[in-house]
Amino acid sequence: MKRLRPLLIALLTVILASVAAPAAAERIHVPAEPGALTSAIAGASPGDALILAPGRHDGPVTIDRPLTLEGSGAATIAGNEIGSVITVAATDVTIRGVEIIGSGSNGTDADAGIELDRGADRALIEDNRLIGNLVGIHLFGSSDSLVRGNQIIGRRDPRVNDRGNGIYVWNSPGSVIEDNDIQYGRDGIFVNTSRQNIFRGNMMRDLRFAVHFMYAPDSEVIGNISIGNTLGFAIMFSDRIDVIDNMSLADRTHGVMLNFANGGEVRGNLVRGGTHEKCTFIYNSHRNIIHGNRFEGCEIGIHFTAGSERNAIFDNAFIGNQTQVKYVGSRDVEWSYEGRGNYWSDHVAFDLNRDGVADSVFRPNDLMDHILWSQPSARLLMGSPAVQLIRHAQADFPATLPGGVLDSTPRIHPVDITVPPALARLEADALALFHNGPGIDDDTNPLERH
Repeated sequence: MKRLRPLLIALLTVILASVAAPAAAERIHVPAEPGALTSAIAGASPGDALILAPGRHDGPVTIDRPLTLEGSGAATIAGNEIGSVITVAATDVTIRGVEIIGSGSNGTDADAGIELDRGADRALIEDNRLIGNLVGIHLFGSSDSLVRGNQIIGRRDPRVNDRGNGIYVWNSPGSVIEDNDIQYGRDGIFVNTSRQNIFRGNMMRDLRFAVHFMYAPDSEVIGNISIGNTLGFAIMFSDRIDVIDNMSLADRTHGVMLNFANGGEVRGNLVRGGTHEKCTFIYNSHRNIIHGNRFEGCEIGIHFTAGSERNAIFDNAFIGNQTQVKYVGSRDVEWSYEGRGNYWSDHVAFDLNRDGVADSVFRPNDLMDHILWSQPSARLLMGSPAVQLIRHAQADFPATLPGGVLDSTPRIHPVDITVPPALARLEADALALFHNGPGIDDDTNPLERH
C-alpha cells in the first residue's frame, strides 16, 4: 500500500490539473453567411479567435467575452444602419483586419463602427478599415486600450455638424491612439473628459479639427500630421498637455491653439501656412513652455491675448508671416529665456561676434502694427515715407513704443523642420483645393465650447 501511495498521488495530481486547466483557445472559422458571426460569438469560449471568411458578415454584433476577431483584410462586417456595428462589452478583445461599414446616424448615441463600452478595457483595435460610419471608433469609458493602424474614412454630409468624429475618446484613461489615417467627418480625434492618453503618429485630413481636446488633462500629442483641415491642434480647457513634433500643413484657420490650457509644453512643431489665419493662438493660457517650433507663412505668426502670462517662448522661428506677432497689452513681455530668443525673418540684424545671437533687440509689434490691426486699410500705406518715418522714430525714441513683445536675444538662424516629399505633395493638393474649391461648410468659432 505504501508503494502505491506515490502513484495514487501523482495520478490524482494529473486529474486535478486537467480539471483546473482552462480549455485551449480555439481558432473558429466563420463563414460569410447570414447570422453566422452572431452564432459564432455566442458559442465561443473566452480566448477563442474567430477567423472571418472573405466576404460580407452581418452586423450589428456585441462581443461580450474576451475574443479575437480576425478578418485578414478580406472580410466586411456590415451594420443595418441602426446603432453601432460592433459593440465591445468585455475586457481583452482584439479586432484586427476587418472592414466595417453601416453604422447608424444617431449623434446623441454616437453610433460607431466600433464602440468600446464601459469595462471594455485593454482592447486592441488594429489594421481595420472603417468607412462611412457616423463615428469611426468610440472609446466610451474603457481604459488602457490600443487603437493602432486603422484607416477611417468618415462621412461627407453637407453640414459638418451632421458628421461624426473619426475617433471619439470619452473617459478612457490610459488609452493609446497611434498611426491611424483619418479623412473626412467632423474632428479627426475628439477627446472629452479623459486623461492620461497618448495620441501619436496619426494622419488627419479634410476635417474640421484634426485633434480637439476638451477637459482632457495630462496627455501627449506627438508626431501627428494635420493637412487641409479647418484647424490643426485645438487644446481647450485641458492642462499639462505635451504637443510635440506635430505638423500643421495648409490648415485654414489655426495650426496650434491653446485655449484655457496651462502648464503644457509645445515643442518641435511645424505650422506652415499659405492658408492659415494664425499659426498659433494662445488665449488665456498660462505657464506653458513654447520652444523649438517653426511658424511660417501665416497671416499672423502668433496671436497672444486674454491675459496669457508666465509662458516661456524661445528658440522658435517666425518666418514670412504677414504679422509676426499680434499682442495687445500695456506692458512689455520678454520672449527670450536664459539668453535664448527666437528667429524673426523680418529682423535685419548683425552677429558680429558670431555667437548665433543678433546684436540688436527686436520688437515684433510696434506702433504701426497696432494701427494695422485696428485699421486694416492702412496696409495701402505700408511703403510710404510717412510709415517709414514713424518706424525710424520709434527706434530712436523707445518711449513712443506701446507695450508689447520684446526679444532681447534674437536668434540669427531658424530652427529647421523637414517635410517629407509625400507630405509635401498632400500639402500642395490641399493648397490647390483651398484656392480653387469650397472648404468645409463650418463657421465654427474656435473659442466656443463645443
